[in-house]
Amino acid sequence: MNEDTTVLETDTEVLETGYTPRTAQKTIHSNCRQTRFNVAVCHRRFGKTVAAINQLIHSALQNTKKNPQFHYIAPNYTQAKRVAWEYLKEYTRPLGSIANVAELRVNFLGRQISLHGADNPDSLRGIYSDGCVLDEFGNMRPELWSQVIRPALADRKGWALFIGTPMGDNHFKQLRDYADDEENKQWSLCEFKASETGIVDDEELRDAKREMGDNRYNQEFEVSFDAPIVGSYYGEILNDLKEQGHIRDIPTDSRTIKFTAWDLGMSDSTSIWVGEAIAGEVRLMDYYENAGQSLEHYITWLQEKGYDKYEHILPHDVEVRELGTGKSRKEMLEEGGLDITVAPKLGVEDGIQAVRQLLKNCYFNEKSTNVGLNCLRNYRRVFNEKLNTYQEKPLHDWSSHCADAFRYLAVGLNTNNSIKRSDWNQPYDTTLNKESYKQQYI
Repeated sequence: MNEDTTVLETDTEVLETGYTPRTAQKTIHSNCRQTRFNVAVCHRRFGKTVAAINQLIHSALQNTKKNPQFHYIAPNYTQAKRVAWEYLKEYTRPLGSIANVAELRVNFLGRQISLHGADNPDSLRGIYSDGCVLDEFGNMRPELWSQVIRPALADRKGWALFIGTPMGDNHFKQLRDYADDEENKQWSLCEFKASETGIVDDEELRDAKREMGDNRYNQEFEVSFDAPIVGSYYGEILNDLKEQGHIRDIPTDSRTIKFTAWDLGMSDSTSIWVGEAIAGEVRLMDYYENAGQSLEHYITWLQEKGYDKYEHILPHDVEVRELGTGKSRKEMLEEGGLDITVAPKLGVEDGIQAVRQLLKNCYFNEKSTNVGLNCLRNYRRVFNEKLNTYQEKPLHDWSSHCADAFRYLAVGLNTNNSIKRSDWNQPYDTTLNKESYKQQYI
C-alpha cells in the first residue's frame, strides 16, 4: 500500500482512488494503522471528512474477512448526505462501486460502506461493523458510542475513528482526554491547529480571527475546548460554576427538600433531573434519560433509586388526556404512587431566562449528572447559515429534552408545595457555599 495514495494491488493491475493525503491527514491514517481507537481533533477546513472517507475505503480494501462492512456517522442523516456522500462516490468510483442513493451505501469488490445519521440510532442497532467513523462526535448523543457502536465492533474486532472540532468541555473533550491517557493502550490522539498545519494561509486566519472574535476563532481554528460552545445558552455560566467548585462530588443531605423535574417524550426521549433544595441552593444529584419506554419504566427506575417518594415537577401537557386510555399521564403517574406538581406554562425564552437566574445557585454531583451537564453545555441557538447569525430560538437536537426538563425545574420549583412550605430560599447553617463545607468536600 502506497502511503501517498489509496490503491488496491492485484496480480494484474493497481487501482487508484485519486486520493492524495496532506501531511496532517497522513498522521491520522498512520495512527489508525497502529491503534484500534483514534481521536482526531481538527481545525475547520482541515479536510477531515475527506480523510475519514478515505480511511474507510483504505481499511475496506485491506480487510480479508467475509462481507466486510464499514460505517460513516454524522450528527444527522441530512448532514451525512450533504458532506460525505459525494466524496464516498468520487473515491470509490475507480473501484467499480455501485451506489445506492436511497440507502446512502456503496458496494465495491465485495465490500460495503454506508452513511448514517446519529439522530436515528435505531438504524444502527444490530449491525456488525469492521470500522466506523464518528464525524463531529460532540454533536451526537454520548451513549451512541457505548450502547450502539462499541458493541457493533466487538465480534469482528472493528476499529473506530472519532473526528471533529471542539465544542466546549463536553463528551468529545472527555473522549479526547481518555485517548490522551497513556494507560489506554488501544487509543491514540492527534490534534491539528490551523496555526501549525499551514492548510489555511496566515492572511485568511488573521481575517477570520478579526471577524469571528477570539472565543469562536480559538474553538474553530485553534482547537480550544476552553471556549464555551458558540450560541450556547448556558455554556459560560457552567464554565463559571466549574471554576467556583459547584461541579464536584456532593453527598445527599437528609435535611433537604427532594424533587425531580421531567420532560416527557413518547417516541423520543424522556429526561429526569433529580435534585435537592435547601437555603437558596439547588443541588442536582442525578440525571436519567431514555427513549421509547412506558411510564412504568420510569416509575420503576425511581423506585429502584429511592426517588419515588420525592416531589415530581412535570410540564403542563402532562394533564392532557390520551385518546387510547381516556386518562392523562398525570393520572397514570399518580396511580403509580408519584406526587405530581405541574409546572406553570411559560414561553421558552422566559424559561431559559429562569434557568440562567437559577444556575448561579446550583451545584451538580459531577459523576451522576455528567450526561445532563453535557446536554446543558450543548443546548444552543439555531444558526442561520444564509444570514451567518444565530436566531433567538433553540436548536432541537439530542440535548433538547434534558434542557427542557431543566427549564421545567426552574419555572416549577416554587410551584412545588413542599418546597414552598420549606422556605428553602432562607439561610441555613450547612449550605454548600459555606467555607467549612467547601473545605470538607472539595
